[in-house]
Amino acid sequence: MTPKRAATAAVTAVTVLALALVGCSSGGGDTPSDVVEGGTFTQILNADPGNLDPQMSAGSALFDVSIFAYDTLVGVDEDGQPLSQLASEWTLEPLEATLTIKDGIVCSDGTEFTAQTAADNLNWISDPANQSAFLGAFFPAGVSTVAEGDTITLTLSTPAPFLLLGLANLPMVCDAGLNDRSFLADASNGTGPYVLTEAVPNDHYTFEVREEYAWGPDGATVDEAGIPAVVNVRIVADGTTATNLMLSGEANAAQLLGPDAERALGADLDALETSAVVGEQWYNHADGHPTSDPAVRMALTQAVDLDELANVITAGNGGPATALATVAPRGCTFDSISGVIPSYDVDAAAATLDEAGWVLGSDGVREKDGTRLSIVFLYQNGLGAAGSAGAELAIEAWESIGVEVDGREQDEPSILDAIFNTGAWDISWVPVSVNSPDQLIGFLSGATPPEGMNFSGIQNDEYDAGVAEAMQLPGVEGCPVWQEAESTLIEEAHLVPFAEDTVYMFSSDAEFSWTGQIAPTSIRMMG
Repeated sequence: MTPKRAATAAVTAVTVLALALVGCSSGGGDTPSDVVEGGTFTQILNADPGNLDPQMSAGSALFDVSIFAYDTLVGVDEDGQPLSQLASEWTLEPLEATLTIKDGIVCSDGTEFTAQTAADNLNWISDPANQSAFLGAFFPAGVSTVAEGDTITLTLSTPAPFLLLGLANLPMVCDAGLNDRSFLADASNGTGPYVLTEAVPNDHYTFEVREEYAWGPDGATVDEAGIPAVVNVRIVADGTTATNLMLSGEANAAQLLGPDAERALGADLDALETSAVVGEQWYNHADGHPTSDPAVRMALTQAVDLDELANVITAGNGGPATALATVAPRGCTFDSISGVIPSYDVDAAAATLDEAGWVLGSDGVREKDGTRLSIVFLYQNGLGAAGSAGAELAIEAWESIGVEVDGREQDEPSILDAIFNTGAWDISWVPVSVNSPDQLIGFLSGATPPEGMNFSGIQNDEYDAGVAEAMQLPGVEGCPVWQEAESTLIEEAHLVPFAEDTVYMFSSDAEFSWTGQIAPTSIRMMG
């Protein structure tokens, strides 16, 4: 049976795998003739979003939920071109940007969204004391914003070549939420097409349509045939169960991988597809962790057959990773990984540890200065059976060179808590999905949590110098410099991107556009 597949979509993150998503959504589209009015659209997520404050976490599940209740200042189409959303127009200069906010934008609580509200959002994100996950990732550090009339002016401390791509990822909160962030933990206060009416953590989140909504991407509204009256986001961690719900018609949308995806394709479900990084290994560089030792990081990288690992974790459908920023629309297109990533060599890995003073003990575990080479390895339960098999392969490889491994399969909120708060980890599999290399700066350099986003604690002078040079170059002119900077990190095993795969978003009795998240105004319920 030949599976039906809709046109390839530009994905902005891997919902079941990614730490960070980019919410670039387009709206509208042709209205099908056999639509259903007033329906309920049910989407399945494999992880709970946790705290619903849309500006505090860059976790994929939160992005998937936030997009229904919150808008961004601009949108981006699948070709990377900006679209009007809360802002109707803009101008960009190297160190300044101005955006004009549309008139008549109404928040879900009935208050007006103004240019001052937009400025307050950006200034809140800019303040390091607020510890927003977006600062340094999707919004440059050192930006100050002022409002005058219906216009906001952003003053930048350094050029930001892909500023609009970043702004397309920042959910805007209304005044009440800005004044009381605790309100946002289990409620919504935005300008989006839906408002949250019920939140049951680890079970479901229900949204109801806002009939007055008319300021979506490129002018999209909810006054279209087939727009669902209710959106129900269900949390279903098990891929087999999610697939069953799709096949039975109890759900309208789910992102599936591996055998679950193959089963859905074999059942002739419609699917949007794209390629994305699904395997990315991060090391904790902080003092007191064995992975703070460059020799340990290099040996852990050399000990694993990364090609085999990619094959296992993608169930034979994917391959090696090629770059860090792979999400369409991409700011740069290059291969920063092939040819520089450390080669598989178990003997070299063991020799690297020997030379660094990690001595193999009688129990098979290495020690140095009385400290055992013991690591905590975190990987996400949303990876499914293929992910568990990949984790077992990696653990076996590390144990073969004298490493004691505590492997822990956890859900997304638990892993995010570990890498951003507790620090109780040494290796984590957390793919970070972004459009452009500048969005990675905060993850690959600078301050560590809670002051910054550099959860791994990477410090590399060559990368920093490359970033400084690339940021002075407009747009794609800086791509060769970005490539060289990324390659430096890969070559020295600061992190290990190891797998790309085809990712599918399946639909049943509904049509929509999918750009990492489902664009709410594009949904049409089908008969």
